[in-house]
Amino acid sequence: MTLYEKLADEIEAAVRRGVFAPGERIASVRQASQQHGVSIKTVLHAYALLEGRGVLETRPQSGYFVRARPKAETPRDETKRRARPVAVASEVDVSRLVLATLRSIRAHDAVPFGSPYPDPEPFPWRRINQYANAIARRHTSWNLIDDLPPGNPELIRQIARRYAENGVSVDPAEIVITVGATEAINLSLQAVAKPGDTVAVESPTYYAMLHAIERLGMRAIEVPTHAVDGIDIEALAQIIGKRKIAACMVMPNFQNPLGFLMPDSRKRQLVELLSEHEIPVIENDVYHELYFGDARPTTLKSFDTKGLVLHCASFSKSLTASYRIGWAMPGRFRAQVEKLKFLNTLTTPSVPQVAVADYLRQDGYDRHLRGVRKLYQQQARIMRAMVERFFPAGTRTSAPQGGYVLWVELPERVDSMQLYRAALECGITVGPGYMFSTRNAFSHFIRLNYSYPWTAQSEAALQRLGELVGEIDRRAARDDIEKET
Repeated sequence: MTLYEKLADEIEAAVRRGVFAPGERIASVRQASQQHGVSIKTVLHAYALLEGRGVLETRPQSGYFVRARPKAETPRDETKRRARPVAVASEVDVSRLVLATLRSIRAHDAVPFGSPYPDPEPFPWRRINQYANAIARRHTSWNLIDDLPPGNPELIRQIARRYAENGVSVDPAEIVITVGATEAINLSLQAVAKPGDTVAVESPTYYAMLHAIERLGMRAIEVPTHAVDGIDIEALAQIIGKRKIAACMVMPNFQNPLGFLMPDSRKRQLVELLSEHEIPVIENDVYHELYFGDARPTTLKSFDTKGLVLHCASFSKSLTASYRIGWAMPGRFRAQVEKLKFLNTLTTPSVPQVAVADYLRQDGYDRHLRGVRKLYQQQARIMRAMVERFFPAGTRTSAPQGGYVLWVELPERVDSMQLYRAALECGITVGPGYMFSTRNAFSHFIRLNYSYPWTAQSEAALQRLGELVGEIDRRAARDDIEKET
């Protein structure tokens, strides 16, 4: 390989890695000569070679620029292109799997059926950014002490007012502002349990709750959970009778991944059972504003008389995910949660708190939510209908009552990790069932996100996903026949 070919390969590799973006000007011939320690003639040969490869282009009197990538393929072809798959360990590591899925969506413009986050486009994040910019201009400096735990007083007042307007009596003094609901859940768990303790969770359950238990050195015990009624209270009672349970973690409203709304009678029964045994319950209520019915659902907190419900929520799923503003209402554990908040992260950033408070006070949050709810309900119907149309016999779906995720049971022979990898090669992401249990109990399930716009591309992607499910199922059936013979 000649010197100029080697230089050309190095520059092309840098372009492919994203060091130089499309349309960006690269070093001049003289600068490149000095940077790489080669002659001007060598650089000219290298740049000419890169022009021939379609990597660079010259602009008169301006220099050399990275050539723009070709236009995207048509929507139907897009689902069949081969995206570079992200490496995933043979043994499922849930945190790596989630990170790999998110990176695939970002790096390859993959269809985001596997995303845990809502589509940000319908959210008023631009308006909230305007508030944040105005606040930053007003305050050239900020006194950190002003927003030490429990958080910004005006934001706390707006959150309490929000609950009151929906018929829930809340003491503002109980609210602790956190960095999203994830921190609220982690702090609450730290407040009620210690390493080595056993925590009861729904099965399937949202993987962030499993992450919190694992990170804190605790053990999860999974309780069967019904797709309509929620956690099996009778099974939980039997577990409590046999072993010591330090806490329980549940999502009674639009649970991720099942999407159910736990009936009020079951909520009351659950709180009464745990109160009888003095067991704290951490309530993850991040989807509480995304209901499809006529009225906002009740919470476990509504039935709490002993201060054992640690209620956690955030604005990340309904208003803006970029600011990560959450809160906890920890009942009798409030002082401990506030102390842990201070020890863990000191404060939640001030400007985002004030910006969200200003939006809640001055803008149309309810109008925004009505639009999002209507959109999600419509897209949930579409996705369920399309799964029924494109997926093979034996496929079943949940019936979400809110939120933005659909739980899909595939034919038993279909392994969701095998489907995950096959779909990724087609530029499609899914949430494999392995992520929602510590026991690999949902190996033939997937979770799909329906918050993103329903387009020709997404319909083609779902059709292709159904084809992949059928192919894997038929291949597994042939393998079974061969084993028998």
